[in-house]
Amino acid sequence: MAGEHPEASGNPPKVSVVIPCYNREAYIAQTVDSVLGQTWENIEVVVVDDGSTDGSRDVLSGYGDRIRVMAHPGGENRGQSASINMGLKHTDGEYVAILDSDDYWMPEKIEKQARYLMTHPDVGLVYANGWIVDARGERQFRRYKPNRHRELNEPGRVLMDCYFALPSNALFRRSILSESGLFDESLRTAQDHDMAIRVAEHARLAYLPEELWCYRRHDDSVSHRSTLQRWRNGFLILERAAARYPYPQRVIRARRAVLHFRLGQCLLGEKRYLPALRHLAAAVFSDPGRALRVLAGREHVSAAHS
Repeated sequence: MAGEHPEASGNPPKVSVVIPCYNREAYIAQTVDSVLGQTWENIEVVVVDDGSTDGSRDVLSGYGDRIRVMAHPGGENRGQSASINMGLKHTDGEYVAILDSDDYWMPEKIEKQARYLMTHPDVGLVYANGWIVDARGERQFRRYKPNRHRELNEPGRVLMDCYFALPSNALFRRSILSESGLFDESLRTAQDHDMAIRVAEHARLAYLPEELWCYRRHDDSVSHRSTLQRWRNGFLILERAAARYPYPQRVIRARRAVLHFRLGQCLLGEKRYLPALRHLAAAVFSDPGRALRVLAGREHVSAAHS
């Protein structure tokens, strides 16, 4: 992928930050403040209010002209994908970052990632390590274990496990959107995984092992509330990916097994035992080797919403 050379003009490249926001009165100020407090000077900030019914809009109005606040026609709620796409269409930075409205960044996050892209023109997206925090912002653990994570640039790995967060730990070149496309507005959940897969199919990725962002886990997060639908959407995303890109069949089968297993976990949690057993049986059939490792205790399995 061809890279830009903004240093030739003497000006740092512009970074567009898009923040989709829906009912985040409790967190949105910390999120926005973390962007305005970046050490990188050339940043534009667009917050798209996705039909909030709490005090989020009042909080945002207090920033004046330091940020641009947008909304869908009629103030309707159209979902995260539509909100992100609106923000992308109304920004023009060479580099783009998307930040969930309950997450936040370390002050040097954009600068370190932007300088990496400037010096690595073959890289289309760079992501970083970070902290998983609780509702109060208390650090729980690192997203990646130190010295254990490496970027191998294998799209199949991204398909199997969305290990980087397009919101909120990545910075990417706007030019890759012409190849990967925008976010799929038909998906109300798992749209981040779908987008990450399409980006990985077209762009070279890079990883910075520094903790530059914080991912907040709380009971009202989108990922927590829509876990079941997220795994159901996974089958549609997998089907589209298999038709679009030459993934090995073993990867397709392994991903299908993961989706069946996760759905089985969710349904067990809801005490829907018969459909749960059907999905768990399908998981074993799709990837019997991994099933045996899990049953033998040789492989740890996390909760379905992890």
